[in-house]
Amino acid sequence: MSHVEPPVAQRIQHSRTFHGDTVVDDYEWLRDKENPEVVAHLEAENAYTMARTSHLSPLADQVFAEIKAHTQETDVSVPVRLHDWWYFTRTQEGAQYPLHCRVPYDAGAVAPQIDAGAPLVGEQVLIDGNREAQGQEFFELGALEVDPTGARIAVLVDFAGDERYALQVRDVATGDVLDEAVGGAGYGVAWSCDGQWVFYTRVDDAWRQFQVWRHHVGSSADQDVLVLQEDDEVFGLGFDVSRDERWLILHAGSSTTGEVRLLDLQQPTGDPVLVQQRQAGLDYSVEVDGDRILITHNASRVDFDISWAPMATPRQEHWQPLMSAGEGERILGVDAFESFLAVTMRSGGLPAVRIIAKDGDGYGSPRPVPVEGGLRAVRVGSTPMYDSRTLQLLVTSFLVAGDTYDLDVASDGAVLLKRRHVPGFDPQQYVEERLWVTATDGRSVPVSMVRARGIQPDGTNPGYLYGYGSYEIPIDASFSAARLSLLDRGVVFAIAHIRGGGELGRGWYDEGKLLAKRNTFTDFVDCARALIDLGWVAPDRLAAEGRSAGGLLMGAVVNLAPELFRVVHAGVPFVDALTTILDPTLPLTAGEWEEWGNPIESREVYDYMKSYTPYENIQAVDYPAILATTSVNDTRVFFVEPTKWVQRLRETVTSDHSDRPILQKTEIVAGHGGRSGRYDAWHDTAFEYAFMLDQLGATQLLNGTVA
Repeated sequence: MSHVEPPVAQRIQHSRTFHGDTVVDDYEWLRDKENPEVVAHLEAENAYTMARTSHLSPLADQVFAEIKAHTQETDVSVPVRLHDWWYFTRTQEGAQYPLHCRVPYDAGAVAPQIDAGAPLVGEQVLIDGNREAQGQEFFELGALEVDPTGARIAVLVDFAGDERYALQVRDVATGDVLDEAVGGAGYGVAWSCDGQWVFYTRVDDAWRQFQVWRHHVGSSADQDVLVLQEDDEVFGLGFDVSRDERWLILHAGSSTTGEVRLLDLQQPTGDPVLVQQRQAGLDYSVEVDGDRILITHNASRVDFDISWAPMATPRQEHWQPLMSAGEGERILGVDAFESFLAVTMRSGGLPAVRIIAKDGDGYGSPRPVPVEGGLRAVRVGSTPMYDSRTLQLLVTSFLVAGDTYDLDVASDGAVLLKRRHVPGFDPQQYVEERLWVTATDGRSVPVSMVRARGIQPDGTNPGYLYGYGSYEIPIDASFSAARLSLLDRGVVFAIAHIRGGGELGRGWYDEGKLLAKRNTFTDFVDCARALIDLGWVAPDRLAAEGRSAGGLLMGAVVNLAPELFRVVHAGVPFVDALTTILDPTLPLTAGEWEEWGNPIESREVYDYMKSYTPYENIQAVDYPAILATTSVNDTRVFFVEPTKWVQRLRETVTSDHSDRPILQKTEIVAGHGGRSGRYDAWHDTAFEYAFMLDQLGATQLLNGTVA
């Protein structure tokens, strides 16, 4: 290991004052990415990290090789029919990005058997991500929508990672760009039924999607028409298209309240029609079902119901009950088809699907889609045709890499369309299970765990605990080829399904937000202690990882219980939360007040957030080794947060930095998700795992091989 001193940022005094409390922050100047001194500091941090980890290159190379060996690099997705075409994606060995392709639909024929290595007769490539990315350090395809004739596509492309997109219309046959007048678009693109118009969104200075625009293909963007604007800074605005492609579903929403309008795409220059005016706390979404709408809402139950109403009279007073959530269930949404409905929900802490058959003008009783036990989760896959009599289903778990089924809704018969092939992976060599941990306040917190078969709770194993716990987003057990590199070295891997997430419904989320946010952090600490107390993990061999809001979690738990963790990876971490939430001009801030509270208006919220925000609560005690990763173009969590955090950690904690380094790795051209190519992403994961495994003393494979 090279002996080199870490970069030390200069101090430039900066202060903020709220509620009579003044906080001095000498590193706030690091926010300006246009400042050459800031760029030089980030580059110095990268150089320091590379010097401190140079001895890990063989291990990182080995982990990368393992990820690659466990991936079928040349592969093809399950074909999905939309009108006259079967659509699918290809990946090719050595290529960073997928190809988006299609072949003609043969009426009456079954889905084509597509060769992963060779194109079919009549196959068309709509977008080749590798060609798009040539000469670019970053590439993301934000959307791809085919026009009603099938001859053109509308795409959103990003070459910086800042999630601001260029909208292009292209000719499928020639690949020519027919229209690129619109730049700086947000998420979402949709066609009018006549193919003359495309709809898109724009963001404001705080990166809030607040407008929907209509663009006439071939015209100047100066002639575009504003369809809808959302003026409430707490609300965002977006849209979907109904499965019958007739309606643009415009959804304005905060984390607690929704409002939906419908625009007839057969009359694209008309005005949107309001479904139900917003009411504080009424959260609802809409699916179109012929001449009816289906409403998923919380008007009566915290975990949501489904109602229906005539399209002609959509207001709440006309909503008719259709389905309620049962005990321990949370309804997430409903997909409408000509002969049935598919309800997406959570049950028993896992994703689940219910089918409701249509009976004339009515609806039948919900029936479950059966799934084998354990941690297997079932979700609705891609079934774009409204008149489909089958439903694509996806089944996953820690040990199920990805099974795609076609469910015949009338007979309940399911056909396996594709089982994701993972070279060298035998699920029988591993064990997955769920634990329940009693939290400090008595609540039972689920933990999903996977390990190599033969690993026993003898108090000697290395462990790896992952967490998130915000925005009602669940982190479910899912397969990862990269994770096999941990399991094959004897690491016990677990996910803590802590409060603030959505694993156990809206109430589980409510117990981990606002003035109950500390539950998120203490739940994670309780889960970590349980893994040690139960003997699954050695007391000095536990790693932790969280990203984004999960990075806030990492910063909070190392302040609460630094002695529990040997090493922590904080990815794009939201570790300077109070500073950010106090500035409504920053991206996403105003909309976050329903998640964290508004510390500008409330002294109680200010004091509460200040008590846990990681940057302001670092202690002068021994901490674990820490790796913070970030990207300069990240709009969601600015790179300045981990940059400041790393500086303050180094100057405060008492750890031996030669043994437990505090490192920062910054991507100069990337966004919230890191680098965009799959091989680049594997290299990043391999580096992160190598750092963690080295700290855990788990570099040796269980079969005796040493990297």
